Amino acid sequence: MRIILNQERKKYVIEEPVLIKPAANASRADKETFEKRVDDILDVGCMLATMTPELQKQHRDMFIYEIIQNLKEIFVRQAYQEMYETSRALFQCKMSEGSPMGAHVMGYIQTLKKLGFPLKDELATDVILQSLSDNFKPFVLNFNMNEIKKTLPQLLGMLRIAESDLKKE
Repeated sequence: MRIILNQERKKYVIEEPVLIKPAANASRADKETFEKRVDDILDVGCMLATMTPELQKQHRDMFIYEIIQNLKEIFVRQAYQEMYETSRALFQCKMSEGSPMGAHVMGYIQTLKKLGFPLKDELATDVILQSLSDNFKPFVLNFNMNEIKKTLPQLLGMLRIAESDLKKE
């Protein structure tokens, strides 16, 4: 929507509150500016036809700027709730003894990133290492003692190798 509004030079409609109607004795330029803005608001309002019927009802008496602000508030709350639930699951995640290593926590880490709450690599590494089963204790000890710094994909590669070695034993 922003791309289209930017191209049409109407992005200001969703970013600025509605202007107050100029007084009868206002300049012609002020009146024309106001009329153009009202026309642009109506044009942009037509784009709202793509909203669900319940959202349309909820916003029918609002100007586009107010609608956008309200939608941002709604979706920020939803994103926060999803972030809370995802981070809770991530921090409680514990690999079952004998289950394949895989990337049992990476889905949570990636979801948090998509929601705008990325974990720094150091924290993500700590969460991954803490979630491993006791079979990986020697790996974790070695990793920490040698102060190994790896990217998450490199760490996962190392864990797969360690898992393969554990299976051979």
